[in-house]
Amino acid sequence: MFEPTIKDIARICGVGVSTVSRAINNHPDINLETKEKIMNTIKEYGYVPNNSARNLKRVDAKAIAVLVKGISNPFFTSMIKVIEEECKKKHYSMELSHIESDEDEVDVALKVVKEKRLRGIIFLGGLFSHSDEKLQKLTVPFVFSTAGSVPENISRSQYSNIGVDDRRESAKLIDYLVQQGHKEIAILVAEAEGESIGKLRLDGYKDALRANHITIRNELICNTREDISHFSLENGYLTTKKLIESKEPFTALFAVSDTLAIGAMRALLDEGMKVPQDVSVVGYDGIEMANYVNPRLTTVKQPVEEIAKATIKLLFDIISGKKDHQHMTFEASLVEGESTRALNKLETTR
Repeated sequence: MFEPTIKDIARICGVGVSTVSRAINNHPDINLETKEKIMNTIKEYGYVPNNSARNLKRVDAKAIAVLVKGISNPFFTSMIKVIEEECKKKHYSMELSHIESDEDEVDVALKVVKEKRLRGIIFLGGLFSHSDEKLQKLTVPFVFSTAGSVPENISRSQYSNIGVDDRRESAKLIDYLVQQGHKEIAILVAEAEGESIGKLRLDGYKDALRANHITIRNELICNTREDISHFSLENGYLTTKKLIESKEPFTALFAVSDTLAIGAMRALLDEGMKVPQDVSVVGYDGIEMANYVNPRLTTVKQPVEEIAKATIKLLFDIISGKKDHQHMTFEASLVEGESTRALNKLETTR
């Protein structure tokens, strides 16, 4: 796989290495047209400037990176702990990086690989719509964890993915609410654009409504705010307040993460609404906090420890050449708490 150096960029652009260096470092002593040509070439060939060259001998090459998109979601905290413990057993170090919601995780990975001289990468959260061409620029093995399904546009020989089937598990949760008599079911969804966990869970919500012959009402599809952390308690609270203020009727609320659901329950309480007497609330993930809120949250519990251990084991097996890329789907489970109730016949027919 071609991994360009600064000399390659200089040769392609027909300039000297020092000129490329000036362009990268935004030096004023360079023609703007030349600088633009160099920067476009760098982007096209995926060149990552190595700012740590003089420190290479001191860098421990036995390291993997864990790139987390959605660091505010406590679901990832327990996964990171397991991965770190497994790395220590193998005498590997773990480089943890938080990716902002507007950052491209593969672009970040390309830079981290160059800077840290990694052996492998684990992606937690984020989007799954990257092209083969872009993924091929990564020169180390990588695993999409917490991703039970990845779009068909990516060659399955280029990556590994491990997780639950978010779309299917989401549909099962909505079926559960429908069986309790709920038809007016709202959803709080984060990152609904592109191929993301939020989008998959929204698709499952829609699948279940269609299968149960319930009209999908766009008024009850509530996207979280873009200006604050997408899966945070605050976003669940503020998005639910907006839903309540809209006066749209709903008897149940599905939040695509437990943190959003817990924030939603607080908003309902502040508006004088009781859970589950007035509104049933369900979440997704099965974080520890869900057991300690009042009422206890009904949620889809992901097998966090199993997913984390399978993820790091697979990555080490690929690094050592024992295995090729794998695609694993785990089963989630419904944990019935105290945040839902079945409607009686009168309430169902209103």
